[in-house]
Amino acid sequence: QVQLVESGGGLVQDGGSLRLSCTASGRTFSTYAMGWFRQAPGKEREFVARVTSSGGSTVVAASMRGRFTISRDNAKNTVYLQMNSLKPEDTAVYYCAARTMGWSDYNYWGQGTQVTVSS
Repeated sequence: QVQLVESGGGLVQDGGSLRLSCTASGRTFSTYAMGWFRQAPGKEREFVARVTSSGGSTVVAASMRGRFTISRDNAKNTVYLQMNSLKPEDTAVYYCAARTMGWSDYNYWGQGTQVTVSS
């Protein structure tokens, strides 16, 4: 079992920044691909960003590219989402997810952290 705990959410003004963190349990974090997703009220869950197990390759959703950055520190079992130039439409619950070896999709999810951007 892998437990994922997100932190760093909160209330920020339009144009502000936040850094989300997601810390994983276990000793094999460096073998997990990690991702961030978000879900706004009344909307479907949306892909935000992903990073390979080594951290060598990242992908950010087109609508957030240039504003959001995903990174990881395998020594700390943590993946980060740096969010700059936040907009009210970025308001959502943000979830981190892990895809462990042998799985084709994310198979572990955190509980989510609320991000609210005020105009």
